[in-house]
Amino acid sequence: MFAPANTLRHTPREPGGGRHRAPLVEKSRLAIKQGSKSFSAASRLFDRTTRERVWMLYAWCRRCDDLTDAQDMGGALGDQSDIAERVKHIRVLTQAALDGQPTTDPAFDAFGQVASECGLTMEDAEAVIAGFQLDADDWRPRSEADLMRYCWHVAGAVGVMMALVMGVRREDADTLDRACDLGLAFQLANIARDLVEDDAAGRCYLPEIWLVEEDIEPGQHTKPHHRQELADMAARLVRRMEVHAASSRIGAARLPFRSRWAVFSAARIYTAIGRKVLARGTAAWDRRVYTSKAQKIGHAAIAFVEALVNRLPRLGDQPRWRRSDLADS
Repeated sequence: MFAPANTLRHTPREPGGGRHRAPLVEKSRLAIKQGSKSFSAASRLFDRTTRERVWMLYAWCRRCDDLTDAQDMGGALGDQSDIAERVKHIRVLTQAALDGQPTTDPAFDAFGQVASECGLTMEDAEAVIAGFQLDADDWRPRSEADLMRYCWHVAGAVGVMMALVMGVRREDADTLDRACDLGLAFQLANIARDLVEDDAAGRCYLPEIWLVEEDIEPGQHTKPHHRQELADMAARLVRRMEVHAASSRIGAARLPFRSRWAVFSAARIYTAIGRKVLARGTAAWDRRVYTSKAQKIGHAAIAFVEALVNRLPRLGDQPRWRRSDLADS
């Protein structure tokens, strides 16, 4: 009934699980086009090789997020009853992709491909997967340190991998720290924008101590009578976003021109979301905050000049939370 072990065919280990690279790149391009219009727009400014690698890494991140939340391209959350099993599945598929084994999932095969090209490891991937594990564990941040550790896992660690994909060496710790800062800034903006949406899905990323300081009853932070307090906490998130975004520019200034332009553009587009939340105040969640196509083009044009001049910023406040603190905690 079963073939003897010595006659079984060995599956060769190949980057991308044996899939051709071009189809993986195309699948990844479509994933980023559907999953993030902002990042898709900025990614087109990279040189071709870097752009393709960024797409493949993004495809894996998007797929992991969708699998965890049982959603499609960041849409409505699905059934959360077996989230822990889905995170285990992500780990298995990711390790298989890194081992050069076919996974039957193009996003994971794409990750195996870009990992083979840029030296990404399971340790790099695990830093991100640990963030999905927190959601699986129905985790809530008690302190600001907890919040920032979550931001590290779901975004800061992605920023580090993106920097490696762009050619930053692992030995260049300071530039990787700045890439982490950009990821943290992006996530803080996302949390501020999605406070009400996350609450509807049963999630809250605001530190419990902030809720206590605002004298808000458990589970009531998005109710109309607490809208001013919610706006105040969103403002705290945006202020921290600004500090990390400013810090990230020091690292971005060291990148080649095309990568620098793309990173500056992405930074301008995402921080604009946080600033819109701040500007709208208590009305920030009446309708979803986004940047229009025309605004994205405007940000890219300004970023072009910034990348061309490439003047190092003068930092005011230094980030309180650094990659070394968050990754080791």
